[in-house]
Amino acid sequence: MFQKCLENVQSTTPLVHNITNYVTVNDVANAILACGGSPIMSDEAEDVEDITSICGGLNINIGTLNHNTIPSMFLAGKKANELGHIVLLDPVGAGASALRTKTAVDLMEKVKLDVIRGNISEIKTLAIGSGSTRGVDADVADSVTEDNLDEAVAFVKAFAAKTGSIIAITGAIDLVADADRCFVIRNGRPEMGRITGTGCQLSGIMTAYLVANPDQKPEAAAAAVCLMGYSGEIGWQYKKPEEGNSSYRNHIIDAIYNMSGELLEKGAKYEIR
Repeated sequence: MFQKCLENVQSTTPLVHNITNYVTVNDVANAILACGGSPIMSDEAEDVEDITSICGGLNINIGTLNHNTIPSMFLAGKKANELGHIVLLDPVGAGASALRTKTAVDLMEKVKLDVIRGNISEIKTLAIGSGSTRGVDADVADSVTEDNLDEAVAFVKAFAAKTGSIIAITGAIDLVADADRCFVIRNGRPEMGRITGTGCQLSGIMTAYLVANPDQKPEAAAAAVCLMGYSGEIGWQYKKPEEGNSSYRNHIIDAIYNMSGELLEKGAKYEIR
C-alpha cells in the first residue's frame, strides 16, 4: 500500500506551493525534493493565485504569521479550492496566541482542507475554537500515549468527521484518520524533536503525497508520516558520535531521498483502528 504511494510521488513529481514558516523554508523545499516532489515557495498576495494555479497542492503553514502573508493564505486557499487542488493546513502554534488561533480557525472554516496536520495541542485548539467542545473533543489529553490511545483515536475520528478533513496528529505516537479509519503509527525517534522543522518538512511531503495519490488520501497521508518517521530512524543510524542535530537533519533528508517503496513498506510500523 505505502510502496505504491511512494512510487506515485517519484513517477509524477508533484508540484507543491508552500506558504510556510520562514524558519524552515529551505528544509521544507529540500525535503519535498528529496521525496520526489517539486516545491515552489511564494507568499506575496499578488503572486500566490498564479503560483497555486500551476501546482497540484498547497501547503499552508502558519509558523511565522504576519499581516502581509495572512491574506495570501486565504487567496491561495480559495484559488486551490476553485481548481480542486489539494490543500493542507499546518496550524503551528495554534493556541499560543490569539492571532495564530484565529487565523487557523478562519482558514479551517473558509478554505476546504484535505488535511489538517499538527500536534495534539494544536488540533485540540482547532476543535475547541471551531465550536466542538463536547465529549472526546474536550476530554482528550495533551499527549497521545498507549494509556489514552483509545480516547485519542476516538477524538481524531470525530474531528475528521466534523471537518471533512483528514486529521494527522504527530507525536510519540502518530495518528492519521478520516471519519472511519485511523492509522496508528509508531515510527520515528525522540531526537527528531531536537531539530527545528521536521513537522514543517512532513507537511510539505504529505501535500506531495496527496497530490500524487488523489484516490488514496488517507493512505497517502499515513505513508508520508511513516516515511518521515522511518527516515528519522535510518538517519539516526548514520549519525556519528561527534555529530549533533544539524548533521542529523541532513541524515534524515538523505534517508528520505534514498527511500524506496519496498524499504518503506518493510519499515513502516502501523496498525489500523
